[in-house]
Amino acid sequence: MTTVAILPISSVSGEKSYRAIAGDKQSTGKTAGQALDSLTTQLGESDFTGMLIIQSFQPDLLFSAEQQKRLTELMNLWRITRDRGQELPTEQQIELDNLVEAELKAATKRTELLMQPLNQ
Repeated sequence: MTTVAILPISSVSGEKSYRAIAGDKQSTGKTAGQALDSLTTQLGESDFTGMLIIQSFQPDLLFSAEQQKRLTELMNLWRITRDRGQELPTEQQIELDNLVEAELKAATKRTELLMQPLNQ
């Protein structure tokens, strides 16, 4: 089963969108569903089956408010540089990649914790 993380993203103007991530594939959409649909197309899964767990995206012990803030800042910078046909400086890209990976791991851990009562 493919693990998918869907993260909310706020633009500089305050518009919210969503990024769906699975391994090295990712997509964005105006809604979590659009981002997921686009990602499943990339994954070659025409019929997505699985369990979706929607989290409120509040800071927690697994991914702090400071990490969320920095992730938003870097995503906004990434969009600006992408729209200019450029790339983030290497150091910022590494930091962004690490934060995305950390949030994916946190989302996975949250899911594991939610599933524990079901597995007993």
